[in-house]
Amino acid sequence: MAFKLNHLPSRTEKPREKGMTLILDKGLSVRQVEDFCASCSNYIDIVKLGWGTSYVTQNLEDKLAVYAEADIPVYFGGTLFEAYVLRDQLDAYMKLLDRFDIGHAEVSNGTIWLSDQRKVEIIQLMSKHFTILSEIGSKNPNDIIPPYKWVKMIERELEAGAWKVICEARESGTVGVFRPNGEVRSGLIDEIADQVPVEKLIFEAPQKEQQVWFIRKFGSNVNLGNVQPSEVIPVETLRLGLRGDTLFDFYSLDDDMNQLYPDHEDTKSKD
Repeated sequence: MAFKLNHLPSRTEKPREKGMTLILDKGLSVRQVEDFCASCSNYIDIVKLGWGTSYVTQNLEDKLAVYAEADIPVYFGGTLFEAYVLRDQLDAYMKLLDRFDIGHAEVSNGTIWLSDQRKVEIIQLMSKHFTILSEIGSKNPNDIIPPYKWVKMIERELEAGAWKVICEARESGTVGVFRPNGEVRSGLIDEIADQVPVEKLIFEAPQKEQQVWFIRKFGSNVNLGNVQPSEVIPVETLRLGLRGDTLFDFYSLDDDMNQLYPDHEDTKSKD
């Protein structure tokens, strides 16, 4: 930090198991990644090269090398995984990850039809070689999964070997755990969090209002995904109560007064 400020919420440090910020890279150049890492690498926990962008990214190996130099794990988007599965090329996909020294992989079925059992089998297989992030939730806004099924799928996929489970929202933040207008499906979140440890979940939250909601709900060290590169610093300020939206969620004048003058209440009563 450039300077010191007292009474900030405690933040986990890298490598984090909770309080993670997962970044959506939609096609940054090598130079942009260099600048990105130079400005905020301490707050970037993992990067997803969105959907199938890695296939058309020029200088992909150079770009991956910059992230690796900054000690930031990278993985290819779930849609690329689904494109390979759709073509019955799962083995080729795993070889692709090995070729680029990608240690993390997303297993999803947000667009293609993939049975829950087959998805679990793939997680079991791939988790022997890669750190798996499974994703739950449809990219179709009309496909509403009931809360009990969310919980059941999350539990099964964690048991199968998933490291974290990503709760779908897409880049838009209008599907999955959100309604088409971007509003949080709070009842769904409550039911999931009641039965699954929150640190095992990554909530995709691309919109600021959504990020604020999850930080207020679960605290500074909630895992957030699909954060835009330009929003990494702003999200960290939300986590620390250094933006108006969360300033008073993590700081109380009364608490500060009690720490500075522990006997001030007694003094006032004597007066």
